[in-house]
Amino acid sequence: MFFLVLQRLIIQLVLDVLYFSVWWYSVGVMRFGVGLGHIFQDVNVYLAPLLWLRNMFVPMFGQTDIQGRLMSIFIRFFNTIFRLIVLLFLAVILLVVFVAWLIFPIFVAYMLSLSVVVV
Repeated sequence: MFFLVLQRLIIQLVLDVLYFSVWWYSVGVMRFGVGLGHIFQDVNVYLAPLLWLRNMFVPMFGQTDIQGRLMSIFIRFFNTIFRLIVLLFLAVILLVVFVAWLIFPIFVAYMLSLSVVVV
């Protein structure tokens, strides 16, 4: 009975190790990509650069004179530019993290192959 259970455990371990690479590059990539997409969407909702752009010409604090409108336009313009730069920076970081996710198993396999000492 013990050898039957041990045999079953070893076979299951081998199958899990082989399936891991398939999972990493199929379901794992999809889940990780969706998660990164949700992070980007959440930050986009938080920063809301399009909302700032949409309200560019709406006077701030109800000041409808020319000085209030000009100040509103300049403040919202620079605020929108800054928020778009932050969003673009986040997109680049998320892309780098996604590429690192794809490369990581290959890197680990390469480092393991270097550590194996051939006698």
